[in-house]
Amino acid sequence: MKKILNNPADYVEEMLEGFVAAHPEFYAQPERRVIARPEGATSGKVGIVSGGGSGHLPVFAGYVGPGFLDACAVGDVFASPSAEQMASAIRHADGGAGVLRLYGNYGGDVMNFDMAGEMVDMENDIRTTTVLLADDIVSAGKDEAEKRRGVAGMIYAFKIAGACADTKADLDEVTRVAQKAADACRSIGMALTPCIVPQAGKANFELGENEMEMGMGIHGEPGIWRDALRPADQIVDEMIDRILADHPFSKGDRLSVLVNSLGATPLEELYIMYRKVKQRFDDIGAEIVMPLVGRYATSMEMTGATITTIALDEELERYLKAPAACAYWRVG
Repeated sequence: MKKILNNPADYVEEMLEGFVAAHPEFYAQPERRVIARPEGATSGKVGIVSGGGSGHLPVFAGYVGPGFLDACAVGDVFASPSAEQMASAIRHADGGAGVLRLYGNYGGDVMNFDMAGEMVDMENDIRTTTVLLADDIVSAGKDEAEKRRGVAGMIYAFKIAGACADTKADLDEVTRVAQKAADACRSIGMALTPCIVPQAGKANFELGENEMEMGMGIHGEPGIWRDALRPADQIVDEMIDRILADHPFSKGDRLSVLVNSLGATPLEELYIMYRKVKQRFDDIGAEIVMPLVGRYATSMEMTGATITTIALDEELERYLKAPAACAYWRVG
């Protein structure tokens, strides 16, 4: 294992210390595993919280900021935060108008966020709602879409829900818009190499020297096939074909696309991928709005990429383009 660290047991704490110190204009750490806005909750505005395991920066805590999230609970690497940590994040996000819990569809996160919602309802009289991101198309079929994992689509949901909340819309309206954004997202990933969880000290799966895996999840969950590495255009064609089979686009449709590095894949290769993505949607006659290319949701140092699409209507596009700022994504 080659990593720049001290004691693996201190990995998350030391990361959070540096994270907050580097970006104090966006992030504060009111409690050990909670990141919140330094100015605190905004009175009269719906709060939006997320949470999940470390190892995916900028997801989750990186998207705390104006027009995005209000607070985030942070777990160990690839591990859910506790219910109390999630409840604490909810309390720090509460401005008196209720709090939306917006996060990925993983069993531990769901269980602990449900418990956290019950805790703050009983102890603090805070009303909460939930929207789960379930955008990973290869993790379950269309007939069981509610079982799909949440991956990079949550970034679009954070942005759109945050913009809606900034209008001082009520909790039910913010929840509706967040669910609409989540339902409009489709994602698929591919991996070339594993990553190493610091506490484990070894790779979380194995791939041969010239192998790739299509459909692998961001924690190393098995994909749909493993075979020899293919040229970039073939890889992108299959990823787009699978997205279009799940959610077709037609001439005149508008969408945004995220081509995302899982950690080690360089920008140069992401742009080679985006070039082909753009060609595919140009061929259809669909227009890409505000494309994103870069590191937006990672899996430690895994080499690989995800592609996410979000189908836009006038409402979602307006919220996507609204001003927002965090250390990793600024709009307007």
